[in-house]
Amino acid sequence: MIFDKLRARAKAEWKALKHSNKTRILIGTATCGQAAGASAVLEAISTELARHNIEASITQVGCIGLCYAEPLVDIVKPNRPRICYGKVTPEIVPQLIKDYIVNDNPRPDLALGTIGNGALRGIPKLFELPMLKPQVRIALRNSGLIDPENINHYIANDGYSGLAKALAMTPQEVTQEVKRSGLRGLGGAGFPAGQKWESCRRASSKEKYVICNASEGDLGAFQDRSVIEGDPHSVLEGMIIAGYAVGASRGFIYVGAEYPLAMKRLKIAITRAREKGLLGEDILGSGFDFDVEIFQGAGAFVCGESTALVLCIEGKRGMPKPLPRPRTTEVGLWDKPTLLNNVKTFANIPLIITHGSEWFASRGTEKSKGTAIFSLTGNVANCGLIEVPMGTTLREIIYDIGGGIPEGKAFKTVQTGGPSGGCLPASLLDTPVDFDSLTSAGSMMGSGSMVVMDKDTCMVDIARYFLAFTQSESCGKCVPCRLGTKQMLNILENICSGRGRLEDIDLLLELGKSVKAGSLCGLGQAAPHPVLTTIRYFRDEYEEHINEKCCPAKICQELVS
Repeated sequence: MIFDKLRARAKAEWKALKHSNKTRILIGTATCGQAAGASAVLEAISTELARHNIEASITQVGCIGLCYAEPLVDIVKPNRPRICYGKVTPEIVPQLIKDYIVNDNPRPDLALGTIGNGALRGIPKLFELPMLKPQVRIALRNSGLIDPENINHYIANDGYSGLAKALAMTPQEVTQEVKRSGLRGLGGAGFPAGQKWESCRRASSKEKYVICNASEGDLGAFQDRSVIEGDPHSVLEGMIIAGYAVGASRGFIYVGAEYPLAMKRLKIAITRAREKGLLGEDILGSGFDFDVEIFQGAGAFVCGESTALVLCIEGKRGMPKPLPRPRTTEVGLWDKPTLLNNVKTFANIPLIITHGSEWFASRGTEKSKGTAIFSLTGNVANCGLIEVPMGTTLREIIYDIGGGIPEGKAFKTVQTGGPSGGCLPASLLDTPVDFDSLTSAGSMMGSGSMVVMDKDTCMVDIARYFLAFTQSESCGKCVPCRLGTKQMLNILENICSGRGRLEDIDLLLELGKSVKAGSLCGLGQAAPHPVLTTIRYFRDEYEEHINEKCCPAKICQELVS
C-alpha cells in the first residue's frame, strides 16, 4: 500500500510533465556531455529563451550513449514528439530556438531522431538508428531519458517496483530468482551473481554488508560512471534488494574521487530515497532496515580488487590479501560476510525481480545471460556507450553499431577488457562477445571497455603502453607482479627502441605466463594479456622490430628514419 501511493503520485507527476503545455528542453550534461561543451550550450539556451521571452523547463539528463554526437539537446514541444539534436554548439542554439520553438520548423538537418511515440517527416526515430537499433537496454534503460536527480521520474518508470516485489518474497526466493536468471558479475570476473548471494546469505553472522564497486580505473572505461550519472536509483535499488536477500543492513558505494558528478547524483539519490521511506529504517513498512553511504576512494587501479577495496573502506592501505584467503562473502568488511558486486550488476537486479528470471535469461548465450555494456572507443566512427545481448559478435559491434573505421582505413585489432585485456585480430571479428568466448581467444570481458585500432597501430608499442599502465598501478606486494611486469616492460622498451633480440619474444612469453600464474590478484594475473596476445596474433611485427629495426606503423620513433 505504501509503495502503491508513492507510485501513483510519481506517475501523476510524470503524466503531467508529458502533457504539459510548456516546452521542455533536456540537455545531456553527464561527464561526456560536459567535456564536449554542454555547459556552454546550457548557458546559451537559457540566454536565448530569456531573449525571446519563452517560458520553458530545462532538465539536465545523463548519457544516452551517443557520445560521438555530444552535446545532445532534446526539445519537447506540447503535443509533439521529443526530438534529439546532436553536436549542438552555442552558435547553433539561436537558430534552433528561433526555427523550432518560435517558428515551428523542427530543423531535420540538425536532428538525430525522435524519441517515443510519434514521428516527424524527415526525422528518423532515434532508436532506429544503426547504433541504437541492435541494442537491448536493461542497465541503461533510463539513462538520458529521465532526470537522474528526480526520484519520481525513476519511480514512474517502474523504479523500486522490484524492491516492493522483493519485500513480499522471502530472502531465499529473491536469491533463487537471481540465481535462475544466470546473471554473472559484470565487474570483470563473471562469477555467477546468484551463487555469490547464496554464499553470503548462508554465512552465519548477525552483521553483514553490501558493497557496490564503482572503482572504474580502466583506460577507456566509463560505463559505471555513465550508469550512476544517468540512473543512480537503479544501483541503489539493486543494493537494497541485495541487502534484503543476504541479510545485510548496511551498504557502501566505493567511488573514485575522479567522479565528482557521479558522487553528487548518488548523494541526491540517497537523500531522496530516505525521504520516500525506500532507504533507512522499516523500508516500505516491511520491518527491513538498510542504509547506504558513499566511500570516496583515492583512485588507485588496484583498489578495484575486492580485498584491496575492503581494506580501503576499513581505512587501511588498499593492497590485495595473500592467497589462500576466504571469500569476502565469508570474511569481508571488518571480518564480516560481505556481498560485493559491480555497478552494472546491481543495475540489472531490479528488472530481474520485476520481470522474472526467465525474462532476463531469454537474452544472451547459454552460459552468459543478459546483456553486456561496453564503452566503445578508439578508431571507430561512433564512439559511445552501448548495451548489447551477450553473444553479439565483435564485427556487429564495431561495424554495425560503431559504424566501422573512419576514413575507410583497415581494421587491425580490438582490445577488450581494459588495459589488462587482450588484443584480437581481424580473423577473430566473428567472435561472440561473452565471458567464455573472449577468454578462449586470450582476452576477457573485464570491466567492459572496448578499444578499436586501425592499420596505423604498432602492436609492440600498444603492448608497451598498456603494460606501462598496469606496471605503474601495481601495489608491489607480490614479486611476480612487481618485478615480472617491470622486466617485461624493459624488454618491450628495448624492442621499440631497436635494442631487442630475437630471444626476447620467447622470454616475454615465459615471463608473461609466470606473472599470470604467480600474482596475488587480478591485476597481475591479467597484466600480461596485451603482451601475450600481441605476440600470439602479431608476432611478425615483433620480428620486424628486432630483425629489420623497422616499425611498419611508423610509431616507434627510434626505428623511423
